Amino acid sequence: MANLQLERETSIGMQVEDLWDVQESKLNPTQKLNACFENIPVSAFPHTPQGIEIKSDASLAEAVQILAQNKILSAPVVNVDAPEDASWIDRYLGIVEFAGIAVWILQQSEPPSPTNQSPTGAESAEASANGMPSSAELRTLGSEDASITAGDFFEALTSSEFYKKTKVRDISGSFRWAPFLALQQSNSFLTMLLLLSKYKMKSIPIVDLGAGNINNIITQSAVIHMLAECTGLQWFESWGTKKLSEIGLPTISRNQLVTVHEDEPVLQAFRLMRKKRVGGVPVVTGDGKKAIGNISLRDVQFLLTAPEIYHDYRLITAKNFLLAVKNYLEKHDTRSPMLSGMITCKTNETIKELIQMLDSLKIQRVYVVDDDGNLEGTITLRDIISRLVYEPPGYFGDFFDGVLPLPENCRV
Repeated sequence: MANLQLERETSIGMQVEDLWDVQESKLNPTQKLNACFENIPVSAFPHTPQGIEIKSDASLAEAVQILAQNKILSAPVVNVDAPEDASWIDRYLGIVEFAGIAVWILQQSEPPSPTNQSPTGAESAEASANGMPSSAELRTLGSEDASITAGDFFEALTSSEFYKKTKVRDISGSFRWAPFLALQQSNSFLTMLLLLSKYKMKSIPIVDLGAGNINNIITQSAVIHMLAECTGLQWFESWGTKKLSEIGLPTISRNQLVTVHEDEPVLQAFRLMRKKRVGGVPVVTGDGKKAIGNISLRDVQFLLTAPEIYHDYRLITAKNFLLAVKNYLEKHDTRSPMLSGMITCKTNETIKELIQMLDSLKIQRVYVVDDDGNLEGTITLRDIISRLVYEPPGYFGDFFDGVLPLPENCRV
């Protein structure tokens, strides 16, 4: 299976290589790459081995367990009430994520606004009928920030009836798309790469219209892995040997970098990520110029899957969170990228070197530092893909018509 996967990844690189040689000489390298990727269908992309789906009537606890056991961050939610012959758009409710579950729970824990101090009679009745507390009752688990960031808060939360009985379908407002933006197998690599970069999608389901199901899921990480396997090919080397500074990386400079101080509650890190719509923040010390670690949205899983590791902490600060997770992983998962420490690079390194590092360590971002170790910016997988292709004028046309964006009341 692994050899077949490698063959398909290498095959994509060779297809680009063959197409590269026949492109018009008047095209510049970026235009050539665009033309090459436009001529390769996404059906050629290696299939992910997971194929994990979560039923809409699964509880939050069950969903978290499924994601954790399969070491994935998200999965499609199947509508159990859909008929057997339903189309894919009716078969799926959306994609549920670790981060979406955690953020949704935290939203219920936050103090009510002045205009909504108490639950309505309807809310209380519905909650009672379902055998779970109302949102106001849940807030008693953490009515103040100090309570929410106490070491035993998430241990109490994950033991609560609310967590065990709330269904995945009940938090559909936290899904990124309703149901989600998907591609058909005939769509091009260029379309896929643009959606993963310019349009900020972390993963794209590929649907089989005939079968009415998801045929594949392509992630930013999978694209970076594919690129790493193209080392040595002419088209890749002509692009990959450029220095980061030559292709405009990092795009996020020091002044734009969102950071969290080591002594701040860890929830501040996740709230900042939600508010600023970023996937990770560096944990900084002192004057904020140097970082001791990174907290990303994927790390929120540890608040739900291993809440007991914070039990001895009076307050779960960003620094305590990093230490507790590190100790936990040293005992349970020594291959975790979180044990690699603070991963950095410099602007004089090449894009190829950066791709190889990100792929080998299985991480989502790297921080750019100067010769003294001071933060200068960050580079994500999306940033790299965005430097590989560009969107031609009018390329998507009416592609997004009919796509339902985030619900208005969703804050994920």
